[in-house]
Amino acid sequence: MDTATTTPATDLTALKARQQTAWASGDYAVIGTTLQIVGEQLAEACDLRWDERVLDVAAGNGNATLAAARRGCRVTSTDYVPALLERGAARARAEGLNAAFEIADAEALPYDAASFDVVLSTFGVMFAPDQAKAASEMARVCRPGGRIGLANWTPEGFIGQLFKTLGRHLPPPAGVQPPSRWGVETALHELFGDSAQSIAVTKRMFNFRYRSAAHFVEVFRTWYGPVHKAFAALPADKAAALDTDLRALLDSLNQGGANALLVPSEYLEIVVTRR
Repeated sequence: MDTATTTPATDLTALKARQQTAWASGDYAVIGTTLQIVGEQLAEACDLRWDERVLDVAAGNGNATLAAARRGCRVTSTDYVPALLERGAARARAEGLNAAFEIADAEALPYDAASFDVVLSTFGVMFAPDQAKAASEMARVCRPGGRIGLANWTPEGFIGQLFKTLGRHLPPPAGVQPPSRWGVETALHELFGDSAQSIAVTKRMFNFRYRSAAHFVEVFRTWYGPVHKAFAALPADKAAALDTDLRALLDSLNQGGANALLVPSEYLEIVVTRR
């Protein structure tokens, strides 16, 4: 396990507080619901079985939670943003699915060791500031022989490039590893280390579908916490420059033609078998 910490704990605590505020701003559920297929594919990759105990870490509005519940699992859905858990709970009620929704920090999960058969996270735990601690916690609460299933954006994919673009306009804290590190196979071996019996990695694509680049930017700056906060933190001229750069990135990757936006974004689908 890679336990190196690049910034003092107080810095990571402050960063986490800022991140929590960012994810609570806007309404991630507007974006999150479009990603449901990722949770379904991850549930299949993890070969979920009826009655298995499943923990969804940094669950957002519950895509992996719902996928596991649809397969008869006993699911606990966790996040540190209460409003997102409420959205997930509302979705579960609408479908008549059973799941528990509990506030929890990915870096300090309030569960006993080996409490779960499967631990999942779709585009969630990768944003934890202390990456080694978050990976260690996921491994700790997963039973030996159990599975840890992850969906993580890659550095080279569209979302990885989007965050690099944000970083050019609003630099991230010095010394903190980028979230896209979770989308690099060698880094996954560093993060899970001796706790992993095996790590299976599959490259997948998620297609973002919007009317246009301008429509995408409008939706994300309104509802997606990190983009919402970035625009809010910049003066008008710099916000306009960010808008221009995001639209240029989207247009360069668009496969939808002149009248639509279709941007594929690479991510890794990961199944870690717990030693």
